[in-house]
Amino acid sequence: MGVNNVNAEAVMAFIADVQRDPQAAKKRKRVEGEWVLEEGQPQFRARLEYPAGADVVEADGAPFMGGGGRKPDPIQYCLYGLASCFAGTFATLAAMEGIALKRLVVAAENYVDLSRTLGLSSNPIIEGVEITVTVSADAPREKLEEIERLARERCPGVHCITNPIPLTTSLVIE
Repeated sequence: MGVNNVNAEAVMAFIADVQRDPQAAKKRKRVEGEWVLEEGQPQFRARLEYPAGADVVEADGAPFMGGGGRKPDPIQYCLYGLASCFAGTFATLAAMEGIALKRLVVAAENYVDLSRTLGLSSNPIIEGVEITVTVSADAPREKLEEIERLARERCPGVHCITNPIPLTTSLVIE
């Protein structure tokens, strides 16, 4: 594949495509799932399709929120998306610099105050998010710090949680 399990040639080809046609950088992502009404099952299920296949992913609320705790909860998936996106951005940036990583671990965590969700306050639901990057590589500390800074600036997951993004909702009644 390449350095750090990243196909740098594919990334370079995509960069060239975007340089020729900036619209090539714009991609649409969609997830559609269904609330599971059957007792004893995880509460939400979605089929996620990707270029090499598809997987069914399930989520369940914690028992104190009316779920069964049978699967990760939605916030865990949000943090998973953030951690995996940040790791991918970091690994790709390192690969583009020719830095072979020996190990890369990314942890994402937050503190959730559910009192607003329960209608009991107007407190922020999420007070903050912290990403911890543990990396091992034969590269100067300054270079790894620069890659971490660039990953923070360029990671789509980081952008999603640090910038207001217009949200629209629509209700379809069958």
